[in-house]
Parts: sequence; C-alpha cells; structure tokens
Amino acid sequence: MSVSLLQEFELPEGLLPLANVVEVGYVKNTGYMWIVQQKKVEHEFKMISKLVSYDTEINGFVEKKKIKKLKGVKAKELMLWPPVSEITIDDKHPGKIHFKSLAGITKTFPVEAFAAGQ
Repeated sequence: MSVSLLQEFELPEGLLPLANVVEVGYVKNTGYMWIVQQKKVEHEFKMISKLVSYDTEINGFVEKKKIKKLKGVKAKELMLWPPVSEITIDDKHPGKIHFKSLAGITKTFPVEAFAAGQ
C-alpha cells in the first residue's frame, strides 16, 4: 500500500524503500499517513550516492507531490544524520525533488534517482 500511496500523490515509487512493513495508514481528511516496519532500514540511492535511514515508524502529511512534517527519515550528511522534514517535487521543474531538513537546509536531486529499484 505504501507504493500505491506514493503513486496516488505523484511521488516516486522508490522514495520509501521499506522492508517488512506491518502497517500502513492514511487519513484522507487530513492527509496524515503512517508506516510501521519491523526494523529500521538504511538504503543507499546509488545514482546520487546518498545513504538514507528509515525508522521503524514513519509519518507525515501527504498531498500532491509533497510530504510535509515528515518524521522517521534521515539522510546522511558527512558524519551527521539530519532528519528530513519535507519532500517536494518542483512544479516548475518536474524532474527535480527537494528534501528539506529541520535546520532549513534544502538539497535537490533528480526525481529518477528515487524510481522503484534504485
């Protein structure tokens, strides 16, 4: 269901490469979504050489081409693991996806780096 949720909101299918998912939920009225997996997962997106950590519980608010107030996802930057708080696909440049940290730092990557199987 997590892949179908990503498809519904026009987000890349490989954005949340999770394993052993035990629960997925979505509240249509608010956009609140949550995913629970058995154990924490780390995944390297090889095209952009980026290591991302996914906690056992991930939640946030999803809307078309965006996840905001995201919790449970961290991207490795040098020796730190800053939390990712927002993911957005740019309407003006649909081939770009932006990841914003709680510190307000935004990193931009090509959308195809997060295709299924990447």
